[in-house]
Amino acid sequence: MRRVAIIGSPGSGKSTLARTLRDLTGLPLHYLDMLWHLPDGSHVTRAAFDAAHAELVSQERWIIDGTYLRTLPERIARADLVVLLDLPLETCLEGIRARIGTAREDLPWQETELDPEFVSYVERFPDEQLPRIREILDARPQGCRLVELRSREEAERATAPGGRLSRLVTSAAESAPRS
Repeated sequence: MRRVAIIGSPGSGKSTLARTLRDLTGLPLHYLDMLWHLPDGSHVTRAAFDAAHAELVSQERWIIDGTYLRTLPERIARADLVVLLDLPLETCLEGIRARIGTAREDLPWQETELDPEFVSYVERFPDEQLPRIREILDARPQGCRLVELRSREEAERATAPGGRLSRLVTSAAESAPRS
C-alpha cells in the first residue's frame, strides 16, 4: 500500500488510526484539516485548498486523513486502500467531546469549547454524508481495497500485530520501494 485514504465522521478516530498506520508503514501522513483550516479557525479559499489537495494526491506515497466529500473522488481514484470508519453516532459525539482542550497535530488550533454547528454536522453525517461516501466507494477503481471498521475496538484489533489492516499495510510497506 502506497496511498491510504482514511475517511469517516469527525470524532470517529480517523487521526488516531492514521497515526498508527503511519507508524506501521513509514508513509507520510497528511491531515486535510491542516490544508483547509488556518490557526485562527478560519480557512483558506477553495482554490487554495484544491491546489494543495491536487499536489498532495499526485504524490506517490501518502496517508490522507479526512473525508472532505467534495474532493473525495480524487483521493479514491488514486488510493490503494480506503479505510472507512463507520462508527455509531454517539461514539463520534463522544470523540469530539473528548478532544476539547487537547492540543492535536491534526488541527492548527486547540478547541476550547464544543461548537454547536459542528455537533449538528456530526449528527447529520450518517444521513447526509455517508450515503454519498458509499456511492463514491462503490465506484472506486478495481485495485483499491476497502476496509470498513465499525467500532474503536475493531480498529484496535485491525491495527494490532496480525490484524487485517496491520497485515495489509506492513506486507505492502515491506515490498514497496522507499522514496
